[in-house]
Amino acid sequence: MNVDLTTRYLGLSLRNPLVIAACPLTAQIDKLLLVEQAGVAAFVMPSLFEEQIEQDTRSIEPVESEAESRYGPALSFFPGIDDFVTTPDAYLRLLEEAKKSLSVPVIASLNGVTPGGWTKFAALVESAGADALELNMYSMETDPGVTAQEIEERYLELVQSVRAVTSVPLAVKLGPYFTAFANFSRRVAVAGADGLVLFNRFFQPDIDVRRFAVTPLLQLSDPSEMRLPLRWIAVLHGRVDVDLAATTGAHSANDVIKYLLAGASVVMVASAVMQHGPEFISKTLNELRSWMAQQEFSSIKSLCGMLDQQSCPDPASFERANYMKTLLQYIAPANRRHDA
Repeated sequence: MNVDLTTRYLGLSLRNPLVIAACPLTAQIDKLLLVEQAGVAAFVMPSLFEEQIEQDTRSIEPVESEAESRYGPALSFFPGIDDFVTTPDAYLRLLEEAKKSLSVPVIASLNGVTPGGWTKFAALVESAGADALELNMYSMETDPGVTAQEIEERYLELVQSVRAVTSVPLAVKLGPYFTAFANFSRRVAVAGADGLVLFNRFFQPDIDVRRFAVTPLLQLSDPSEMRLPLRWIAVLHGRVDVDLAATTGAHSANDVIKYLLAGASVVMVASAVMQHGPEFISKTLNELRSWMAQQEFSSIKSLCGMLDQQSCPDPASFERANYMKTLLQYIAPANRRHDA
């Protein structure tokens, strides 16, 4: 059976639904070429941060990482601190080089939460050849005086301001911490977003009890983190007029399939490629193609959203109504019967 893996995201025609998410990996052209050869459909460039746009002459202090002790040789595919793009000019040069070297779409990424120099730089990114732009909205509000409404209005203002000065497709990467996420997602779409990327993965600090210090911690994703974006993609699909991209936790073809069934147009991966190298892409695509043939799905379009909330036989599975049922199904390990 012939299987068509092509999909559309942000108006772009992609050869399959696998996209490399914004990460240090996409700052290296040689690594991008390897992953492109493995079959990936598009790349999101590493995010250029708001602080870098506003103060591009400020030095960035290297952050010591415990990654080597955690992942060992598997991190040979993971860029070091010197591979990060740390100035706007370098970012534009990287984008231009990527466009010359790669045959798949290249999506630029800007990270911040205030308009500032974003509108000017968004226009420069478009001029440099970006096929689309992703706004990576990363903000941890710790001021008790800042209201939820103020935060939401700030986000919407940024989306509107960037949309006003660019014509390329615009995706917005959001975190899950909004009181009424479905409503806010719709407002982001109205403000000018063509796609939503769910979810921004916030890196949480740790505490070193020996040194009495707060320390950064690099921890790659795992499949257990899929549940939250999976749920919201299923809820939003068909209700908000944007493409939906899944990111976080996809480490196998089964994970990719789940996201597609929920309603994602594309699935973004990073941690799995960092851990397993480019072969993760080719292996996942082969397994996806095989599963679709076995299940008699001729195209990605035919399965996308098949189990979103509106189509699911049990829509309550995505809501509070299923909460008690889930709890009652749990059996503590000590109480489980073991067959002799």
